[in-house]
Amino acid sequence: MFTGIVEQVGKVVSAVASGANKDIVIEAPMAGELRIDQSVAHNGVCLTVVELMGGQYRVTAVEETLRRSNIGALQAGDAVNLERSLRMGDRLDGHLVQGHVDANLTCTAREPRDGSVWFTFALPEERDLLVEKGSICLNGVSLTIAALDARTFSVAVIPYTLDHTTFGTLQPGHRVNVEFDVLGKYVARMLAGRVNAL
Repeated sequence: MFTGIVEQVGKVVSAVASGANKDIVIEAPMAGELRIDQSVAHNGVCLTVVELMGGQYRVTAVEETLRRSNIGALQAGDAVNLERSLRMGDRLDGHLVQGHVDANLTCTAREPRDGSVWFTFALPEERDLLVEKGSICLNGVSLTIAALDARTFSVAVIPYTLDHTTFGTLQPGHRVNVEFDVLGKYVARMLAGRVNAL
């Protein structure tokens, strides 16, 4: 479990196919504090540390993860948002994030607005899981839906987040991983079950 509060931005050292999977080596200041079998969110995708190499570590992304997220597109030199899993008793500064990406979406607009930057995305098929002022996790960053209309939704990103995550370089046309609010997913599932039972 994560909070969507990015700790560090790491750098991809290598990303090599291994059968249908991909082995990814990350360089990050936190590498020296990690242990094998630890969970780390990479652009919001929970991956297990399988090897430690000083200031670097290796994770393996399986075929399903590569298909559903933007992890498969990572190349050497790319930046990646990193967050270690939540410890019991920690403050929950973002919202509950599982590290299980539901989809990925393309950014359609980036607009500076009075000290923040608004990023806009086309509504996904799961549009019923979005509510204005509700939580959403984009590339591992916990954000609030600032605007929602019939075709798009937008989030407002403050300068600190721009400087400390990959949102600083995010441009229209770039794809982001999306995890919808887990509470919304459970409510939608329960409501669908009631409708089907009628």
